[in-house]
Amino acid sequence: MAKGKKNPNNTPRRKRYNRNARLQNAHKWAEQYDGKNIAKGYSNWFGVDLLCAITELEMLGYKFKQSYKKQVEQSLMARKKQKENRKRKAMVENYEDGTFYFIAGYTSNGVPFGITRDEMDEDEDLSRQSRSQESMPFFIDDEDLPF
Repeated sequence: MAKGKKNPNNTPRRKRYNRNARLQNAHKWAEQYDGKNIAKGYSNWFGVDLLCAITELEMLGYKFKQSYKKQVEQSLMARKKQKENRKRKAMVENYEDGTFYFIAGYTSNGVPFGITRDEMDEDEDLSRQSRSQESMPFFIDDEDLPF
């Protein structure tokens, strides 16, 4: 970089590395690491998820129990489901502010579809009008007859 120019990216370089760069720097980092859980430390230091950290540490020769890997996978899936449920709930709350009369279902993105209260009111008004017109007797004035 030229003198006087600042880096516009505030994210540390180590967290912007791709896999190859992380693997090159991981040897030096692992030698200096003195924590209890190397996968968790790797995940935090390089800004990757725990499953990625385990995979890359296995590439470097570290061993992990299969049960630990399954536990991590399950926790990531549970977290993903919770996030989707929160998103869906927030979206439904936005649409269920009294506008829907009946929610028929949800799109693949979780957006509800159905009949709004206004549409239901209009439909009821139309049905009342048609019923009232059907029940009225039909009168013909003598003047309107052709003969």
